[in-house]
Amino acid sequence: MEQKEIRVFNSEMRMEGDEESRKVVGYAAVYNSDSEEMWGFKERIAPGAFEAALGDDVRALFNHDANMLLARTKSGTLKLSSDKTGLKYEFEAPKTTAGNDLLEMLKRGDVSQSSFAFTVEEQSWSEKDGEMPIRTIVKVKRLYDVSPVTYPAYPDTTAAKRSLDEFRAETAPPQKKASIRRPYWRQIHNSNK
Repeated sequence: MEQKEIRVFNSEMRMEGDEESRKVVGYAAVYNSDSEEMWGFKERIAPGAFEAALGDDVRALFNHDANMLLARTKSGTLKLSSDKTGLKYEFEAPKTTAGNDLLEMLKRGDVSQSSFAFTVEEQSWSEKDGEMPIRTIVKVKRLYDVSPVTYPAYPDTTAAKRSLDEFRAETAPPQKKASIRRPYWRQIHNSNK
C-alpha cells in the first residue's frame, strides 16, 4: 500500500493586492532545493515532478486539516501551476472562520510556510561516500493537498526510509549487503547503552 507523505518547506507565501484583498499565493514545493536532513537522508524535487498530478482534485487546507478547507481545484477556487521555481498555488481565502484566521495570521507573519501531501510515482537515490544520501522525487503519483502551515514538524518519512533501505541493499557490494549502515541517530542511541 502506498503511503501518503507530507513535506514542509520554508518557501514564500504571501497575500497579494491591497488591504482588502483575500488572495493567497505560495509555493508548496521548490525544485532542486535540498531539504533538511530527514532521518538519515535529504530530499529534492526534480523540475516537472508535479506535471502529471496537476489534474488531480487537490485541496488547499490549513495545516493539512480536512476540516479547514480553503479552496479546491475541482470547484475552480484553487489554481495550481508548475513553473521554474516549483509548485505554485493561489486562491482567494474564503469568508469562513478558517479563511479569516489564515488571512490574519498571514498579515501578522505568524504563518509563513507551506506544505504538500503526496504519493510517489518515481524516485531515484544517490549516495556518495561520506555524504548524506539524496532522494530525488522524479514524479509525483498523486497530489492530495497544498497547505499553509503554522508549525513545521518533521515529515512522515516511513515510506521514504523504506525505499532508502531497498536502494542501499540493491547497490551494496555483495560482501557488504549484510552490513547496511544504520541511521546516525540509531548509532548514537546504541552507543549510549
